[in-house]
Amino acid sequence: MNNFRIINYQPQYRQHFIDLNTEWLTKYFVVEPHDYQTFNNIEKDILEKEGDIFFCVYENKIVGTVAMILFEVGIFELAKMAVTAHYQGKGISNLLMDACIKFAKRKNAVKIMLVSNRKLVSALSLYKKYGFAEVPMAATDYSRADIQMELLL
Repeated sequence: MNNFRIINYQPQYRQHFIDLNTEWLTKYFVVEPHDYQTFNNIEKDILEKEGDIFFCVYENKIVGTVAMILFEVGIFELAKMAVTAHYQGKGISNLLMDACIKFAKRKNAVKIMLVSNRKLVSALSLYKKYGFAEVPMAATDYSRADIQMELLL
């Protein structure tokens, strides 16, 4: 874990964010219109609205990413968490999750929410480990989403 580090979004990492997410989306689902909308508007929809994107770097290679998107005042959505297949199981998701929680607390958020899919067993296990709890599903732009979770800060 000592060789892994978390960095913030920089424009030169834009394609890595898209590629890492496309990798897992095409493995388990399909890339949906709302995914493309996010990929095409990273700065406007995430960064300019008080959100951020984190990357995990290993030996100068981007191996994981996650976005924190302002959902509403005091609430951030954890979205687009992805770790490239070769580096899964090495604790990278934990580093990304830690960065998200620290970010939300710095922003004085009261809650982090996310939507996911029940077949993503490893992801759900990670969320539960960090204290996320299932809540009733709200309307979402993703047809793949079948579970909503929240972490109260």
